[in-house]
Amino acid sequence: MRRIALTLVCALLAMPALAQTTLNGAGATFPYPMYSKWFSEYHKLHPDIQINYQSIGSGGGIRQVINGTVDFGASDGPMTDDMLKEAKTKILHMPTVLGADVPAYNIPGVSAELKFTPEALAGIFLGKITKWNDKAIAGANPGVNLPDKDIIVVHRSDGSGTTYIWTDYLSKISPEWQSEVGKGTSVKWPIGLGGKGNEGVAGSIRQLPGSIGYVELIYAVQNNITYGSVKNAAGNFVKASLESVTAAAASSPKMPADFRVSITNAPGKDAYPISSFTWLLIPAQSKDAAHGKILADFLNWMVTDGQKMTAALSYAPLPEGVVQKEKEAIKQVR
Repeated sequence: MRRIALTLVCALLAMPALAQTTLNGAGATFPYPMYSKWFSEYHKLHPDIQINYQSIGSGGGIRQVINGTVDFGASDGPMTDDMLKEAKTKILHMPTVLGADVPAYNIPGVSAELKFTPEALAGIFLGKITKWNDKAIAGANPGVNLPDKDIIVVHRSDGSGTTYIWTDYLSKISPEWQSEVGKGTSVKWPIGLGGKGNEGVAGSIRQLPGSIGYVELIYAVQNNITYGSVKNAAGNFVKASLESVTAAAASSPKMPADFRVSITNAPGKDAYPISSFTWLLIPAQSKDAAHGKILADFLNWMVTDGQKMTAALSYAPLPEGVVQKEKEAIKQVR
C-alpha cells in the first residue's frame, strides 16, 4: 500500500499544475457577458489556461493596451490613428460580435413602446427638447398620451464604448451634434446626469420618473428595461434585435482591412440604426511568445465555435465574410 501511495504522489507531482498560464485583459462593458462566457468555456477546454477580464469600459481598455499593462484590451469604438501611434507595438482590431445601444426610458403612465426619430433623440440629448409631450416625440407616437413632464437625460459618466456608439450615431444624424459635441468614449455632454456603467445608467432611469438614457441591448433585455424603436436611414422604425443588428452589418460599407468600421445609421430597410461591432484589441507581438500563441488559438476558437454561443446572450454573430478575413488577420498574432 505504501508503494502504491508513493507511486500516486510521484504521478501527481509530475503532472503540470492547472491554471499555470494566466492572460489578463480589460475594457468594454458592452460585450462583457459574452466575453465572460467565452473565457469560461475556453478554460474548460484548456484547464491550464486562465483568461481574466476586467470590465472597466472601452476608454480604460484602450489606455491599458497602449501602456502594455494587459495582454489584450477591448473596445466598442475603434482606436484612432493617434492612439495606435502611442502603442508600444502594432495593435490589431479583432471584431468579436455585434450589439446595439437602445433608448431606455421611464415615463409614468406610459406603457406603450415609443418610437424615436433621429431628430428627437438628437434634440433630447442636446437639451433642446425638454418635455415628453413635445411635438417631435408626440408626432411619431400618435395615440400615446404623453405627459407634460420634464425630460431627465441620463448618460454614462465613465469612458465607454456604449457612449462611443451612441455619439457616433448622433454625429451622423445631427450636424449640430457633430459640431458641438462629436463622438468619443467620453464627451462633454450638453445636459444630463452621469451614471457609471450600464448598471448606473439603468439604475438612474429606474429611479427617476421622466428619464431617458442609453444602455446596451443585452442589458435592457436581461433586466426588463423598457426601450423604444428608432427610425432608420430608410425611414422605418426598427426595434433592436439580433435580426435588425445583423441587417445593419449586412447593409453597411465593405469591411476595411484593419476592421475599423462604423455601422451606425446603416442604409438597410431592416437595419437597426444604433448597431456596432465590438473589438478585442490584440498586440500583434506579445511580450510573451506563449501568450501570443494562446491569444491566436483563442481568437480562432472565438470566430468558429465561439460564434455559436452569441444568440443565447442577445448578441448577433459575425458575418461569414468577416470571419474569413479575421482568420487571415489572426495569423499576424505572435
